Amino acid sequence: MKEPQPKNTAATVADVARLSGVSKATAARVLGGYGTVSDKARDAVMLAAQELDYRPNELARSMTTGRSGTIGVVVGDIENPFFGSAVRGISDAARASGFNVVLANSGEDVAAERAAIETLVAKRVDGLIVSPAQESTIGHLEDIGHAGRPLVLLDRAIAALAVDSVTADDRQASEAVTRLLVERGHREIAYVTACDTPTHLYRDTSDILTASVRERIEGFLEVGAQAGIADMPRWVRLGANTPDATRRLTIDLLREATPPSAIIASDSLIALEIFKVAREHGIEMPEALSLVTFHDAAWTAVTTPPVTVVRQPVYEMGEAAAKMLIERLSGEPCAPRHLVLPTQLVERASIAVRGNQAAGPRIWSL
Repeated sequence: MKEPQPKNTAATVADVARLSGVSKATAARVLGGYGTVSDKARDAVMLAAQELDYRPNELARSMTTGRSGTIGVVVGDIENPFFGSAVRGISDAARASGFNVVLANSGEDVAAERAAIETLVAKRVDGLIVSPAQESTIGHLEDIGHAGRPLVLLDRAIAALAVDSVTADDRQASEAVTRLLVERGHREIAYVTACDTPTHLYRDTSDILTASVRERIEGFLEVGAQAGIADMPRWVRLGANTPDATRRLTIDLLREATPPSAIIASDSLIALEIFKVAREHGIEMPEALSLVTFHDAAWTAVTTPPVTVVRQPVYEMGEAAAKMLIERLSGEPCAPRHLVLPTQLVERASIAVRGNQAAGPRIWSL
């Protein structure tokens, strides 16, 4: 074999072919993992590639094979533990099938989401998994199909898009947790969620541009109506998109003439800020304020009191989304699928029983 070239020069397929003493076509077949070659030629090529520290040109490979071996993922908030768990499920399933994952964060902004998708498509990802910020603006999602790439929606289905999707049973979960609070005697129950709207007060479903948010609110209101709580809609608070916004919403709620006896948080980041506000102002939990949150974040089990949660199968949702996408990339012929995974209500010590003697107004210095 000839002397290898210096390591500071990027090795090419031609370099590997020369060093191994085979044709460029044979070296390309070995390095690309396709076609048939002899064991002797394969061993020679792999040894030469190792000596040259050869690295494949992924762009050239994708142009040759039509595949890059990558999946693009766009999530709403990478700081949210929910999306972290989902991405882990996606990555594990992708890796098991030989795919890498390229991650982008939209910040729940449609313009940022659109830009991220355009960038990923330009990088020739084979398919995309997206947690859409809104269901009313979907042109950029439709463009993914026009670009010849399969799309799977994560956590938020959109009926107008004929694509695969994976969600949790959000409405059922919301009904279950609201019903639990009602059964424990609570009548003033607030629901706090992140949602970009002109006002923090809920008016009707036209304010809600994300299916999962809307389904949870609908479940919350339905159980309230069944329990005869006429003013349930006034307890819905939108716009808890940042820690500061959540703190302001929480303080405003607790300053009500008759403040809520219980709060349902739509995710663990919101719940953490509510918990901190209660602690900072000496509000006893759960005696004065009960708390429940969606997503079983690690912190919820170690606080005093530990927080009751809706445990969502987040890792499994990500894993299922990746598997559905890979099936599409393998040519799986079937109609669009919507996989709905069940949730689990994990009751801890953050809910108090409200009796008639405790049903009056609670006044705190906020």
